[in-house]
Amino acid sequence: MLTYELKKAPGVPLYESLYRCIREDILTGKLSPGEKLPSKRALAAHLEVSKVTVEGAYSQLLAEGYLRSEEKVGYFVESTHQRPAAHTPVPVREAPPKWELDLTANAPATGFPFSVWMRLQRQVMLDYGDRLLTPLPPQGYPELRSAIADHLLQFRGMQVDPENILIGAGTDFLYNLLIQLLGRDKRYAVEDPGYHKIRKIYAAGGVECVSAPLDAFGVMPEKLGSAQILHCSPSHHFPTGIVTPAARRRQLLEWAYAAPERCIIEDDYDSEFRFHAHPVPSLMSMDHAGRVIYMNTFSKTLAPSIRISYMILPPALMARFRETLGFYSCTVPSFEQYTLARFLSGGWFEKHINRMRKFYRTRRNRVIEILEQSPFADRISILEQDAGLHFLLRIDSDLTDRQLEQFCADALIRVRCLGDYYEGSVPRWAEKCLVINYSGLEEDRLTGALDRLSQILNLS
Repeated sequence: MLTYELKKAPGVPLYESLYRCIREDILTGKLSPGEKLPSKRALAAHLEVSKVTVEGAYSQLLAEGYLRSEEKVGYFVESTHQRPAAHTPVPVREAPPKWELDLTANAPATGFPFSVWMRLQRQVMLDYGDRLLTPLPPQGYPELRSAIADHLLQFRGMQVDPENILIGAGTDFLYNLLIQLLGRDKRYAVEDPGYHKIRKIYAAGGVECVSAPLDAFGVMPEKLGSAQILHCSPSHHFPTGIVTPAARRRQLLEWAYAAPERCIIEDDYDSEFRFHAHPVPSLMSMDHAGRVIYMNTFSKTLAPSIRISYMILPPALMARFRETLGFYSCTVPSFEQYTLARFLSGGWFEKHINRMRKFYRTRRNRVIEILEQSPFADRISILEQDAGLHFLLRIDSDLTDRQLEQFCADALIRVRCLGDYYEGSVPRWAEKCLVINYSGLEEDRLTGALDRLSQILNLS
């Protein structure tokens, strides 16, 4: 028999105190699954409470699935997930290392135009009011799509119909939309080496992924085999930094035109950061048959926390989207869309990009200058430094890639080698190449870290 001594807590009904006591015993295993509880009358007499109190507690436990009732038999503890006892030790996660220098990830610079963004947000709130609470079209706010089209015309020379633009909360979401739109029966080719997350997203979406090998000019069309969809980043490939020339782009388009099911997903994620020349024309602007899907995001140019991305679908695919997936709601809040639209149309985005391009160019030049003045300058070469927010650092060393990474980690320098981004075997030319992400580097830490790296290299 249950032996609770109920005390009425201020503001808590007596039946609820009993309910909590029984539930706690079930969760901690004091009451086992299948164990029979006293009848309402017997428990009420034992606890010296009314039968109504016990009835209320049992009813709540029944409603939440902790008990089951068998007519004319009684109440039984239902099988449920038990909570570990309080004394059960909880595994302690090992704290991640505190790196002196992390060369593996880009961090946003401290140049976000907060004052402008806040002023535009206040304007949006005053001008739109209750309209901020109404749902948006599935493709996104029309004025934002028009502002994006105007930006692409001025910056990329792309003639884009705003009706073919679709706004989404990050490229991850848009990739999953594409899987549904294009079909899970298609075979996707993903650049090798490449950004592993893209392959993981496609695999999680249930599609087959194959590797798209690269040479010095980008993806090799003759190596795509039976793939029907190619995902590539011709404007600036990560991690090699390759910019695909116009001749190879035409070859990729010819590959897409050769079969009716083929298309290309053009990932243009950091084309804004090109330092010594205008961007190469996009694949979409060269496409005359509607086979290129263009993807871009504001996460790189503004901040990772601003989850606003967009894709441009060929007219036929946009018609299919409206017919088959138009029921999806837009995933970006209206407030952010209205603000970004004004940020673009008011010329603030262009000013911000110009300022950031200058900032990153200065930082890149400073990092390279420090490297070239380092004690091991005669043992390094710097590759693909004119675009994007990373470059390659090839090191003349007898260490393997794994040894190089481990020795750096021992010196609290976090690095990744180019070979880490390969799905298959790593070619000889890609060995002993570090991928240097420099946007978040702190110069005062860089010099000391390079001194330690110099000591590492002197041992090899």
